[in-house]
Amino acid sequence: MSFLGNWWRGGAPMYDGGGASHVVELTKRNPVVSLSKQGAATGHLRVNLHWQMRAADIGRPGQSRGGLLRHPGRMFKPEVVQAQGPAVVKIDLDLACLYELKDGTKGVVQPLGNFLGDINVPPYVKLSGDDRFGSPSGETLYINMDHRNEIKRLLIFVYIYDGTPAFDRTHAVVTLYPSNGPRVEIGLDERAPQARSCAVFMLENNKGEMTVRREVKYVYGFQAELDRLYGWGLQWGRGYKSKV
Repeated sequence: MSFLGNWWRGGAPMYDGGGASHVVELTKRNPVVSLSKQGAATGHLRVNLHWQMRAADIGRPGQSRGGLLRHPGRMFKPEVVQAQGPAVVKIDLDLACLYELKDGTKGVVQPLGNFLGDINVPPYVKLSGDDRFGSPSGETLYINMDHRNEIKRLLIFVYIYDGTPAFDRTHAVVTLYPSNGPRVEIGLDERAPQARSCAVFMLENNKGEMTVRREVKYVYGFQAELDRLYGWGLQWGRGYKSKV
């Protein structure tokens, strides 16, 4: 779908080891982190989507585990997933953002329709390219936190643009790289074999405090269904990517 017309607190995050390599993992039990409290509500917030095949699917015919160990880069080349029967599908996950600003402006930043956003003017969200089929760098959104007072809420979501729904066959991780403090990771690790979209997290301005709340809610449709779920109220129509 392409855009046509005119998100609380939880328990303390859990950390794993090591200095600057600290990671906050948002889970069902610990779903919220405050960027303001860790001094990361300024500068550019980088949001990266990366995915690869689940281990159970890597050993498919024609690609041995040994080959992957000798050539680990193969794991990040276009992924072909063995479907039920002889057919194969490729996985094309897209990273996108629904935004609502304090002045009431609403919209979407996504590859479809070439709505790539802007980092220095509204909506203060910019999509950097469209990665097809999962490269090591993945896809990245940039959010200008220096304009946090103009942002009401941002819903970061992932959808499968083309091919068979395959969230259950990928290991996808969305990672936030704040300007200060540990990075934040949200794994899309729940099995939802028929889902085509997933609301990943909500970045919300709550009385001046910028918080990130894990959502990880799968839906069987696309942007319009996420819109209804979170009450954005936009108009949607069929959209396509430009050919490369």
